[in-house]
Amino acid sequence: MTPRPLLYLSTTDTDSVLPKLESAGWSVHVARDFPEAQKDIESLQYSVGLASFASTESSMLAQVQDVISVGMHMQWIALLPKALPKAGSHRPELAQFIFRNFYDYHTIPKDEDRLLVTLGHAYGMACLRNAAVASRAPEDAGEFEMVGTSPQMQQVFRAIRKLASVDAPVLITGESGTGKELAALAIHERSQRGKASFVAVNCGALPRNLIQTELFGHEKGSFTDAHSRKIGRMEAANGGTIFLDEIGDLPLDLQVNLLRFLQEKTIERVGSSRSISVDARVIAATNVDLEKAVEAGQFRDDLFYRLNVLGLELPPLRDREEDVEILAKFFFDKFSSAERSKARGFSREALETLTQYAWPGNVRELINRVRRAAVMCENSLISPTDLGLDRRESSRRRLLTLEQARTLADQKVISDALRRNKRNVTQAAHDLGISRVTLYRLMERHHLAKPEPLAPAPVKSRPQGKPRTSGRQ
Repeated sequence: MTPRPLLYLSTTDTDSVLPKLESAGWSVHVARDFPEAQKDIESLQYSVGLASFASTESSMLAQVQDVISVGMHMQWIALLPKALPKAGSHRPELAQFIFRNFYDYHTIPKDEDRLLVTLGHAYGMACLRNAAVASRAPEDAGEFEMVGTSPQMQQVFRAIRKLASVDAPVLITGESGTGKELAALAIHERSQRGKASFVAVNCGALPRNLIQTELFGHEKGSFTDAHSRKIGRMEAANGGTIFLDEIGDLPLDLQVNLLRFLQEKTIERVGSSRSISVDARVIAATNVDLEKAVEAGQFRDDLFYRLNVLGLELPPLRDREEDVEILAKFFFDKFSSAERSKARGFSREALETLTQYAWPGNVRELINRVRRAAVMCENSLISPTDLGLDRRESSRRRLLTLEQARTLADQKVISDALRRNKRNVTQAAHDLGISRVTLYRLMERHHLAKPEPLAPAPVKSRPQGKPRTSGRQ
């Protein structure tokens, strides 16, 4: 049986359980500190994690939380230094932390046999979840997946965990196509309301004359076409979460009704004067600057402050360059089989073009272009043309940071030196005024060539009469 990978975060020296785990078929990697654990999760594939607490102080819990936020896809088991008090009454914050973040917990000293059973169950649940994700229809991929390993997205994942732990209004900001509804759904699913309704409303897509009845409902006979009572979106979200997308488009005269709900947790259906209590968490989103809208008199300041209790800003895709290739391959895997695509992947030119493109439509645009390419590609590898992108155009549209400009300049200078010297590394390094070792390191960093072990320095003198042999420099 192939050993199952297990990440063991242990900042203590009490690892007596390791032999038992390994003999039971686990391939255990021990991370001795929090940065090492985060790095391992980002670079390796784990389904299960075991976290041993040196203490249960708030500072320790915060560090463990950061690690778990990186490994949101994993099932975690906690090893606690002492038993939780009955019902967690003495340390309610610890009980809530364990409940929100862990599949199960064990106390030290460990019951090794029970721990092995729990780990097996956790691994099985992780496999079932992965299978469920893999079986989703490709057309749903863009609706239910948040993907990214960049520092910006890791920060977003950590923020989602924190926002899910409290029951207060959230305002999500970001450009169109950055995944604001996905973030709202992630907050909802990880909150105490996760098993209740998640109701999404696009305030910008509703006709002005229907917004009030859509949000708050109406009574039979309240207007000409009101042939029966209608339950509004707010009431339908009772016990769960109401997501108000494009909240900046909500007309001023209707903003007061939303403000009243946030203050009093009650609504009134159109045509009724009876107040109805509704327990729903409000998460709003916008791609406009609401503070400027308040200054311009287009948005109520009191409503803005009620909505902006907790904030989450989603980064544009152009600021997540390292995620572009990951996202493209992820969505291609989702679409290629359903679309019966001839393509088996992306050409190097296509990946370079994707990375250089400015992505004004963000992740939504990337999804659409990848799906288009999966349908249109006639070859085994997707080209920039299949994506509907021109390499020169994408390069012109990209806004470079100073660091990116320096990288491109280094790549050009090194490539030119290698070309002039017919890829003789020794001569190219001499032209550039650097050592061969330094040049090899730069070539590896900029993916200009796969470095090979350094060959011995060429012999300057050779016996007369023997032909000169060529050697790799």
